[in-house]
Amino acid sequence: MTEEIRADIEVASGRVPADLALRNGRFLDVFTGELFPGDMAVRDGRIIAIGPAGVYRGREERDLNNRIVVPGLIDAHVHIESSMHGPVGFAGLTVPRGTTTVVADPHEIANVRGMDGIRWLLDASETVPQSVFVMLPSCVPATPFEDAGAVLEASDLAELIDHSRVLGLGEAMDYPAVAAARDEIVEKIALARRIGKKVDGHSPAMTGKDLAAYVVAGIGTDHECTNIKEMKERLRMGMRILIREGTAARDLAALIRGVEPGLARRCAFCTDDKLPGDILAEGHIDFNVREAIRHGLDPVEAVRLATLNGAEAYGLDDRGALSPGRRADLVVLDGELADFSVGSVFRGGELVAEGGCLMETLAKYDDSAVRDTVRLAPLGPHDLDLKLKSGRARVITLNPGSLVTDETIREVPIDTDGHFIPDSGKDLLKLVVVERHKSTGRIGLGIVGGYGLKGGAAASSIAHDSHNLIAVGDDDAAILSALRILATSGGGISLAAAGGDVLGVLPLPLGGLMTDEAGEVTASRLNELIALAHDRLRVRKDLDPFMPLSFLALPVIPDLKLTARGLFDVTKFEFVSVDA
Repeated sequence: MTEEIRADIEVASGRVPADLALRNGRFLDVFTGELFPGDMAVRDGRIIAIGPAGVYRGREERDLNNRIVVPGLIDAHVHIESSMHGPVGFAGLTVPRGTTTVVADPHEIANVRGMDGIRWLLDASETVPQSVFVMLPSCVPATPFEDAGAVLEASDLAELIDHSRVLGLGEAMDYPAVAAARDEIVEKIALARRIGKKVDGHSPAMTGKDLAAYVVAGIGTDHECTNIKEMKERLRMGMRILIREGTAARDLAALIRGVEPGLARRCAFCTDDKLPGDILAEGHIDFNVREAIRHGLDPVEAVRLATLNGAEAYGLDDRGALSPGRRADLVVLDGELADFSVGSVFRGGELVAEGGCLMETLAKYDDSAVRDTVRLAPLGPHDLDLKLKSGRARVITLNPGSLVTDETIREVPIDTDGHFIPDSGKDLLKLVVVERHKSTGRIGLGIVGGYGLKGGAAASSIAHDSHNLIAVGDDDAAILSALRILATSGGGISLAAAGGDVLGVLPLPLGGLMTDEAGEVTASRLNELIALAHDRLRVRKDLDPFMPLSFLALPVIPDLKLTARGLFDVTKFEFVSVDA
């Protein structure tokens, strides 16, 4: 350490050349908000100093030609698996867009493969050109009312809580259990808090005494705010708000007006879940920055939310700013700050991406630990029969752009035996969730509105968070066909026409969630399926056909959801009948 300190001082003083000198740049100081013209000296992957032009020399020198440099971007809460790729593919998608650090919650693969899935993600992310930190999943399964591929107790998580890249406990989605001080979740929170690690939150619509109970347990963040009232109540209680802009949930426009002076330092950006096509078309955290600026946030403040604030939220004091001693994770912009167009990306002083591309092709990682995960009991036509006592039923109603669904009581068509008859004309479709981890044969049946499909079915093995198979359609033969093709492909996304002809499938053989194909390939195939869903099956144009579908089985976001065990009222936190 003595020699390291001495070497840093020698470079900072200008007596010894740096490893790298970035010359003629404009460096954004996120502490003062100033753009500082000059040169940057980098040694051993860290920023040593920023000084006037000509002060520092380097063994390697790069002329920035007056371009702006900002800290590497930080995604403060993301499920890597929701990009449909593992850490290698995810880095390929996001590093060229300036994201050098992510705080990942691998509860998707943990719900499929348990601790082996978490270890796989940690190992697979070890060598990518991106810092991947992990929050250990707190709710596997998300609630006791689901059928996941694993059950993780505090004793299981204890095996990894001391890992150098584990920052704490992931989002406590079973928020009623926290408010009720139930042993299982309290023990997990205590596991993290005992050694000074963080605990992430997930508390949609929680307020008052329940929210106070949630916060006093030691939960420090929330990414589920959808309005400023919720946001400010949490800020008053000392929480940090992670403003989410992903694929299914786009909360930035509603929340950014609440980022007032004095409050901004307690807010950061995250994506939570974002599909590869959206990352390629829009960007990643760089898109959050541009959107915030477009909605009126000061550009410097927007960069703080994407860098320093996320670093401070998780105690990552070695990054998030361009200051001596911090990691040389850097984004060089093409154009002015308000445009926020990512040009070059450095990680630890190494150029890792330029012009939207990685500098090197990343090697695929061994994925045998997360294959062969779709195991269905025999599935026949009568397994899809939904019998009702009357023609009045609870319907899950989608809200485009939101994960929150409404409970709607509607008159629905039934046959002479009382079986529900899907009616696409009335936008009443059958929703099916099939347990796929242990071949139990459990099947949940319900009715969904607001999807807009006609003449077939869509299905997916991505169904948060237990990731059983989920399908929606107006034709039972199409639903069965769409589900069965997923069993043979090891998971993925599928479409089938009325009568059962398969229209298309995107295999996701890694946990039924991911592929090892390149991001561009996955995005292209997914876009083809999206176009088929919209054009051939007439899914409503303002709805991504698959991302909202994947959340219809998540019983921790209001109001009504469907699991393999049946229809679940999230506000009451209990199962209810489809009959109204």
